[in-house]
Amino acid sequence: MSAAAATTQDGAAPTGPSWLAGALPIALHLLAFIGLATLIPDIKAGEIVVFHLNWIPSLEIGLTFLVDGLSLIFGLLISGIGVIIALYSARYLQGHHHFGRFFFYLCLFSFAMLGLVLAGNLITLFVFWELTTIASYLLVGFDHRSEKARRSALQALLVTGGGGLALLAGFILLGIAGGSFDMVELLNAGDVIRGDSLYLGILILVLVGAFTKSAQVPFHFWLPNAMAAPTPVSAYLHSATMVKGGVYLLARLHPVLSGTDEWIWTLTLFGATTAILASVLALRQTDLKLALAYTTLMALGTLTMFLGAEASVAIAAAVTFLLVHGLYKASLFLVVGSVDFATGSRDVDRLAGLMRAMPLVAFAAFASAFSMAGFPPFLGFIGKELKYEGALAIASEPMFVVAVAVTANALMVAAAGVIALRPFLGRPTAETPAVRRQVPWQLWSGPLLLAVLGLAFGLSPSLIDESLIQPAVTAILGQPEVVKLKLWHGVNLPLMLSILTVLLGVVLFLLSRRLRAAMARFEAAYPFSADRAWDAFLAGLIALAEFQTRILQSGVLRYYALTILATLGLVGGATLVVFDILVLPGDLRGLLFKEWVILGLMAGGGILAAMTRSRLTAICGLSAVGVGVALVFLTFGAPDVAITQLLVETLTVVLVAAAMLRLPRWTSSSPFTWRWQSVRVVTAGLAGLVTSITLLAVLSQPLDRRLSDFFEEASVPEAFGRNIVNVILVDFRALDTFGEIAVVAIAAIAAFALIRRSAGTDREQEPSR
Repeated sequence: MSAAAATTQDGAAPTGPSWLAGALPIALHLLAFIGLATLIPDIKAGEIVVFHLNWIPSLEIGLTFLVDGLSLIFGLLISGIGVIIALYSARYLQGHHHFGRFFFYLCLFSFAMLGLVLAGNLITLFVFWELTTIASYLLVGFDHRSEKARRSALQALLVTGGGGLALLAGFILLGIAGGSFDMVELLNAGDVIRGDSLYLGILILVLVGAFTKSAQVPFHFWLPNAMAAPTPVSAYLHSATMVKGGVYLLARLHPVLSGTDEWIWTLTLFGATTAILASVLALRQTDLKLALAYTTLMALGTLTMFLGAEASVAIAAAVTFLLVHGLYKASLFLVVGSVDFATGSRDVDRLAGLMRAMPLVAFAAFASAFSMAGFPPFLGFIGKELKYEGALAIASEPMFVVAVAVTANALMVAAAGVIALRPFLGRPTAETPAVRRQVPWQLWSGPLLLAVLGLAFGLSPSLIDESLIQPAVTAILGQPEVVKLKLWHGVNLPLMLSILTVLLGVVLFLLSRRLRAAMARFEAAYPFSADRAWDAFLAGLIALAEFQTRILQSGVLRYYALTILATLGLVGGATLVVFDILVLPGDLRGLLFKEWVILGLMAGGGILAAMTRSRLTAICGLSAVGVGVALVFLTFGAPDVAITQLLVETLTVVLVAAAMLRLPRWTSSSPFTWRWQSVRVVTAGLAGLVTSITLLAVLSQPLDRRLSDFFEEASVPEAFGRNIVNVILVDFRALDTFGEIAVVAIAAIAAFALIRRSAGTDREQEPSR
């Protein structure tokens, strides 16, 4: 979305309703940040703050929120950067006709992300996880008139939503294995869960959910496409919020799932692959936003790789880099937005010499880029040193992790130079767009503040090591840890690796245009990409849907019934045979004469309904089956249910018979050959046989009376009724019953409307007398 289309008067502050719509989100984010900041002393002292709100007390489901070191650092990033994004957006989107809608979406997303990272149980976490998916869909597709924005929003929704389904299944299994959905209890049950037979399934499902949300290979393609969103959204989603949701999940469940070979190697390999691939693709881009998007992928891969480790220094490196990345990435995205605002372009090949016209924006860009590249004295340098120290401490494959880290960081040095240096240095060319307007303070103050924080924390790391980094590391590892951040560690191997990284990065920066041209030629020769694979997957899915629709959705009701019953018979029968749970009827010689009569009545009615050519006769046959069922109820001492069944059958016969009179007569072309009738009889018989055997298998098991005992004990004191069936319908299942009544009422109203319309049409078509 171009900034030029989103603003009105340069430098003017929003007024009227627009000012209020922009000021309210700033205030809400600021309040959230202040509220979380007040908890820093308690969290630093080792406390865990828990808030609980009863949601559905009868089901023992509540909204539990937990604040420890991990959730605190995420919450501060979300709310703190949210303040800057809200201020920036109020000016960036000033005059936009959907100004208020944008801020509603933004606040919804912030609320969902805060709920996600503060969730104290799996149910609460999943609810907010899905809410972030919905809110991000609305934000990415904000420019709904753009086909690209709509496609990107749908892609992000489908990928992350599909991962959410896997995550839900994983959470259910995790709750079963751990005996609870409460986060505190689960964090203390790591040994039990890792030793459970469900562990591998839990791990796979949870990792699918985390990898889709944090765009790990092979799900990485949706994140760069999400750049169709307005620049403030990109800055927010890709620095501290949306894409960090998966990283948060991996960190939160680290005490529960980590320590196994499956955890270590999966996170290491997928994280390393994502980091290297994204770093290379970042140099391929000419659009500054796209380049930043791929550097975000690199950061996410690095975080995932280090979270696979057990060493405390590796986890400290991950947490420190989490903060480093949040600061410099949000700043650089907002810098790119400011450049686009002033020049109308994000093409790095066209931009040059902007420092004189935008000195404060240039300073923010340089400081953020230096932190991104890991230059001293910025916090990024401390983070890079810690990453190398952590890589060397990984017991499984330290040299592999070191090689990946050095390669990815060197590519990031080159990308930082391309993104931050070239647009502001050098001499403008004939293609360089002119600075059409000055950047207002709302657009440069935020990135400047974030860049200064990266410098301040680098010069004085004691501001954050014990208050933020150490509690987060303790929460991830599940045991007390001591973290001391230092700008200077002496001459050691991590320092040598840092120097090597800078040298390689400078070389890659100087060769970046040649590398980009080489990658362009490679793409032209081998045009495959994950994004195109996604399009092919969707096309195949649509083709499959159309194929099965032609087969199954023929529009003929009898074919639908035949398909459903045949599937029930074949799949159900195969299940009974494969799992060896066939239970055949016992000795039938003990049946009474009246029971044989009822059985004969029901069997005869079913055969008659299947074989007759008369609709009315078929209805009478089915009614005979219903009467037989009523007699069964009467035989077993349930006269009220039997009377209800008889009334329903009588009413059904009357209503259906009246409707039959208006249907056309069957003709010789109707499909009632002996072959068709045989298929109907065999299908109905198979479905009935499988259903009967399934019921026999169920009845052969001991009766589980837990529900029966509960309703017997609770019907009088809780529902004030002695008729258990009535109590269940009108009290314990009141919402279900209300829904059923609503469905019947709506269907009746629709039928009445159709009948009236049909009658009115018939009268209009009668010739006038």
